[in-house]
Amino acid sequence: MKEITRLTSIHNPTIKKYLTLREKARERKKSKLFILEGKRELELALKGKYVIETLLYCSEIISFEEIIQLLDESASKPDILEISKAIYQKIVVRKTTEGIVAILKAKSHELDKLIIEHKNPLILVAESPEKPGNIGALLRTADAANLDAVLLANYKGDLYNPNIIRSSVGCVFNVSLGMGTTEEILSFLKDKNIPIYAAALTASENYDTINYRNASAIAVGTEATGLTKEFLKASEQNIIIPRGGEIDSMNVSVSAAIIIFEAKRQRGFFSR
Repeated sequence: MKEITRLTSIHNPTIKKYLTLREKARERKKSKLFILEGKRELELALKGKYVIETLLYCSEIISFEEIIQLLDESASKPDILEISKAIYQKIVVRKTTEGIVAILKAKSHELDKLIIEHKNPLILVAESPEKPGNIGALLRTADAANLDAVLLANYKGDLYNPNIIRSSVGCVFNVSLGMGTTEEILSFLKDKNIPIYAAALTASENYDTINYRNASAIAVGTEATGLTKEFLKASEQNIIIPRGGEIDSMNVSVSAAIIIFEAKRQRGFFSR
């Protein structure tokens, strides 16, 4: 590791780079870099084999020894820069991030690199997700249920948006993720003989009447328009969550969680 440098100016090029990556999705995509705040999130990123380019820490909050311990056995050999508390407070969004922020290298999430290990995988598919908070909640559910993979179809946003990282509490780093067009996702599932159960309002059976013990992909669409006709056509069975109110839709992350945990119940998840 290089000699530790202390930064005291908000105008330092590294600080400017960090703030640019925080604010501009175009720059994150162009540079294939992203930022994160917090020790817990950084631990999950390291566990997920992400590489840290630059690590910034405030010695008034966290010690250098703790930083070294955090990086122990990691493949990352980042530049480590000490920052003043004044700078730290200006660049963080959350005030409880344990005195540590970092710039990391993004991963690619091509489908041909996604490995499905289990014979009867359980997969979540989200088509055209939009809100970072919903995506973060979906990833938290996927982590809690220990899903085999999450597939994002036609996602136009930035997976490393700080709001997604924050709302997923770092689960974006340790969930197996694949991204592609709707056609690519459908082809991927077909090639692996994984039937799709599509959350939809029409031609649907109650979600808890379906057998999810075999390989299953649970597909959810947007709250406004639902899944595209391509997904509905490819679906083994459309499914629905019965409801008694006036509205005909639920929050997508809530709906996905209800269905996923029914599938996990059938697989004996709660008897462990």
